[in-house]
Amino acid sequence: MRNIICCIISLLFCCTLLRAQQDSLIYTPEYLDTVNVNRVSGLNDYFMIGANYGVTFSTVYFNPTKMGADIKFQPTYFSLMFTHYEKMFNYLPYFGLTMGVSYWHSGVRFNDNPDTGYPLGYIDGATDVTMETVELPAMMQMHFDSAPVKVLANLGGYVGYRLSIERSGIWLDEEYTNKFRDYEYRFDYGLVGGAGLGFMFDPVEIHLNLLGRWSLQNLYQPDYYNETFHPYNTYFYRYANPIDISLTIGVYFQLTKRTGKTTKQIKQEARDIVYGSNIYD
Repeated sequence: MRNIICCIISLLFCCTLLRAQQDSLIYTPEYLDTVNVNRVSGLNDYFMIGANYGVTFSTVYFNPTKMGADIKFQPTYFSLMFTHYEKMFNYLPYFGLTMGVSYWHSGVRFNDNPDTGYPLGYIDGATDVTMETVELPAMMQMHFDSAPVKVLANLGGYVGYRLSIERSGIWLDEEYTNKFRDYEYRFDYGLVGGAGLGFMFDPVEIHLNLLGRWSLQNLYQPDYYNETFHPYNTYFYRYANPIDISLTIGVYFQLTKRTGKTTKQIKQEARDIVYGSNIYD
């Protein structure tokens, strides 16, 4: 019995000695000198609002293909966007949502045949078409920050409305110079996305973006009937989907803190320390 008691006392003494050695190892200056401490800035979920200006390069995808369709330059892109960054799965700080309203122009023009001087193609007599459009885009945004620069990628959709149209051409009926025909759609929807760079000078950010839009709404009813240019309805289908690429620059203002703790968070932590975390407002 005495031997058993002696063994237990010895084991307890050894455990105490080992623990004391570990504690002395953890808290000695020599040990602390070997510890690498990385300072990490807390990344908050934050809100921004910004305005963008840019230029647009527009054309129309035709099926069946129309000869001579070319890109049309449009120097009038404006948008007002609201962005909210948040952590994906409450862990990955790369996710955001951006939505707003934009105003721009789309269209197409047809080149002339260098031999004859006549246009290679047209839409019901028009060889130059410009449409004024307003839209509501909504996109998922991925952002990878390395202050003061961030890399942006956007993907989403939009709905829009074609406000007006302007056409010209040697065979155009003048009645429809600024008027939509009955078989032409004014409601628009489609896909929008792109990539860009952001430069962060808290609380201001400068964004450079390349945006692409593919309209899923045809310009006119498939297989429509036009007694002047398509008297026999020779095509079984006709599609004309606008395609636009915009280069934009935007100024954004951070509505909440991008990094660190907000005043509200600091006050809440202080209250939790004093009163406990179970006390609520």
